[in-house]
Amino acid sequence: MRYGPINPTLFIHNRARLAKLLLPNSLVVVNANDIPPTNADGSLRLRQNADLFYLTGVDQEESILLVYPDADDEKFREILFLRETSELIAIWEGHKLTKEEARERTGVPRVEWLSEFPGIFRRLMCECEHVYLNTNEHKRAVVEVESRDHRFIADTQRRYPLHDYQRLARLLHTLRPVKSHEEIRLLRTACDITDAGFQRVARFVKPGVNETEIEAEFAHEFIRRGGDFAYNPIIASGKNACVLHYIANDQPCADGDLLLLDVAASYANYNSDLTRTLPVNGKFTPRQKQVYCAPPPPASPSAASSKTGSATLNASSRPNSSAWACSPPNKSRPRTPTVPPSKSISCTASGIPSASTSTTSATPPAPSPPAG
Repeated sequence: MRYGPINPTLFIHNRARLAKLLLPNSLVVVNANDIPPTNADGSLRLRQNADLFYLTGVDQEESILLVYPDADDEKFREILFLRETSELIAIWEGHKLTKEEARERTGVPRVEWLSEFPGIFRRLMCECEHVYLNTNEHKRAVVEVESRDHRFIADTQRRYPLHDYQRLARLLHTLRPVKSHEEIRLLRTACDITDAGFQRVARFVKPGVNETEIEAEFAHEFIRRGGDFAYNPIIASGKNACVLHYIANDQPCADGDLLLLDVAASYANYNSDLTRTLPVNGKFTPRQKQVYCAPPPPASPSAASSKTGSATLNASSRPNSSAWACSPPNKSRPRTPTVPPSKSISCTASGIPSASTSTTSATPPAPSPPAG
């Protein structure tokens, strides 16, 4: 993994919070995401199921978590199942988690190989009354490819049609927006990486550079710091900025144009978010400056009450200070980005606005709801 170790108490705490919301005698099942195929024998990198990562910290394919707080036998209350490695897998794919490594990373006391899942799952299904299964529930999600979760749900309900099935996503959507200190640390790291990428790009942009080159500058800074793109980056110059989800990122940046950046880093599956606008040549035209300096809407009343453990981390609006926002850019401060009302911004000592902004969810696409 590219990111540093995460204290397993985070995942122990997350599972304990979930257990308090379950109906009596309930079993929870959470699956890893599929590895997306491409062509021939190719595949993309795993983008882990944000809910599984939230509960375990495991970033490995084919993993399954069972949580059964009311199990009579204590050793069946939390079980993590992993894909068993082999010499061939090690040669082709590299290291996979051992049972001991998984216990240390997750805090789950019992770890089994995936081959043990069918027998244990059947035993627990014969004891439980309610079964919580997971799906990607998001009002804007368009799901056209059957996921691992959907296949598991269909198979489980066919085999055990008389159980009471519940939606796990409904519970996780209440838990995940409330961030612990450790999660805020991870989010801040993602924001710091985003800020480093933004500062790099602000120094790099000039007339004639291609949007592709700018994306490459972000990629360089994100990856070298242990991060990744939180979402497909939007690097849109000129009229391309009018396309809401422009991701071609392949056009030259012209003198006098504005450059819209909607790009941010993830770290340890926790996502930051950033939107900024820069003048390509380092100086706004009078009309661009007029629009940029238009008064922002009032700050959200939730901004004053934002704190650790609440669902909002940073809701502050753009500062009104004309000391940097509306003064003409100069060579020592070549870029001054704009900020939509939904984003937060702070001004560094040098006068260049900081790119750091906190999200309220793990990337995981939920937050974006992972995950954040």
